[in-house]
Amino acid sequence: MEDQKQTPSNTPPTSPADQAAEAQAAQSATPNPSAEPAAAADDASQFAAQLAELEAKARENYDLYLRAVAESENIRRRAQEDVAKAHKFAIESFAEHLLPVMDSLQAALADGSGDIGKLREGVELTAKQLASAFEKGRMVELNPVGEKFDPHRHQAISMVPSEQEPNTVVAVLQRGYLIADRVLRPALVTVAAPK
Repeated sequence: MEDQKQTPSNTPPTSPADQAAEAQAAQSATPNPSAEPAAAADDASQFAAQLAELEAKARENYDLYLRAVAESENIRRRAQEDVAKAHKFAIESFAEHLLPVMDSLQAALADGSGDIGKLREGVELTAKQLASAFEKGRMVELNPVGEKFDPHRHQAISMVPSEQEPNTVVAVLQRGYLIADRVLRPALVTVAAPK
């Protein structure tokens, strides 16, 4: 038998600590069949926790959505009720200003003295009360004598010959009224005819 010669290797001799590190690296490089199910179980529990957290957040958001819908419905209903009340009681303030006028008229009717001077004075005071009530109710009287005819505020009954400029209001047959710059009733007028 022939003696076998050992050939020197190109790698330097390793220390025992290096050998242990290499063995550990080799172990971690090889897949551990028992480690894979444990990692998969950890991932599954992590996903389940995330899913539960997201479901809780979705329930919370849905609850907030339902509350917002209910609140907006309540606001819409209250607004409708407020509009209905405003239509129903819009005249309440104006009616309160008219009550003293009614009281004065009833007092005049109850007076049995027969004194025409007192009656006239009472009617004049009542007319002042009514004018004050109109003013408080933002009702403005249209008495356009001498003004230019305005078809939006005046209604011409006839044209009469006059010394005034053409299309000027000569006489007011019935006064008109505005409420907050909106025509309640146009003034009935006669207008100067063109010369």
